[in-house]
Amino acid sequence: DVSRIPTVQTDGSISMPLIGVVQVAGLTVAEIQRKVTNLLAKDYLVDPQVEVKVREYNSQYVSVVGEVNSPGRKPLRGRTRLIDLLSEAGGFKPTASAEVMLTRMDEDFGGGQRSITVRLSKSSSPTAQDLVNLELPLKNGDIITALPKAFVTVDGEVARPGRYAIESDLTVTGAISLAGGFTRFGSSDVKVRRTDPETGKVTILEVDVKSVRNGKKPDVPLLPNDVISVSRRVF
Repeated sequence: DVSRIPTVQTDGSISMPLIGVVQVAGLTVAEIQRKVTNLLAKDYLVDPQVEVKVREYNSQYVSVVGEVNSPGRKPLRGRTRLIDLLSEAGGFKPTASAEVMLTRMDEDFGGGQRSITVRLSKSSSPTAQDLVNLELPLKNGDIITALPKAFVTVDGEVARPGRYAIESDLTVTGAISLAGGFTRFGSSDVKVRRTDPETGKVTILEVDVKSVRNGKKPDVPLLPNDVISVSRRVF
């Protein structure tokens, strides 16, 4: 007869039989349980046994945006992990890169870092740190962004010129391999055209693929919208 499923009102209170209005805002579940127990025991019941559970959280939300099937504000229900919210958002769209950025508004993840990126690429297994991050409990105000695919362009003397999605840490030699490798006329002296998205400034990087493959020079990691041009050899 005393059991109820009350909603916390805008003034932070609930209404219960016998004891009336009880302020609960800011209290934990255990604190609410003790408070209701003490109020019932004080004037109404002998040794009351009280159990308090949160049926539904409607005051704390996170936002899921980007390349997911069901974006929007999602209420936190108890201990909600990042992987739980990704499932609730319906999974990734085909346009998703399978990289997720978690941004925390009211605090950081250590060292002043407010955002972390978790990689869930099909072409490579999540790292140990990615798996840890997927288990992170979410907090009110968090923003989860499913990042879109980024592309690079490979043109010139390759077997399959075109645009290729950046999976994992794509490099110049990796992009050339995706494009089917050099044609018989392809030169190992490759140019990468890179445009700064903020300033529009264009930088040309020269890469000697032969030296990279021989271990004499480091490979060059690619950025979104890079253009790799393979010129024709001069015989």
